[in-house]
Amino acid sequence: MLKKVLILSVFTVASSFAASVFAEETADTYKAALETATANQKAAAAVGGEWRDVGKLLKKADEAAKEGDFAKAVKLANKAAFQGETGKAQMEAQSNLDFPSYFTEEPE
Repeated sequence: MLKKVLILSVFTVASSFAASVFAEETADTYKAALETATANQKAAAAVGGEWRDVGKLLKKADEAAKEGDFAKAVKLANKAAFQGETGKAQMEAQSNLDFPSYFTEEPE
């Protein structure tokens, strides 16, 4: 399962990179990338797997978009989308791990 998710994630990032190389980024492409990134962020947060930098990346993407640098904004939003998707997949893959009691119990 994790292997399939990672392959899909790599494909998504690669296709996003190829699209950014061969196409001019606009406000519309940034808006689409931002929607994907925020959806992935919410999905990861819902299962407790949101990575630390997703919010920071989205903030930087928003700043770049406000400055009119849509190529940078799309790149950052795509990176945030990848981290959101991968964070969710990581949490789902590791949710049924059986940790020893000394990791889960409070010391006396």
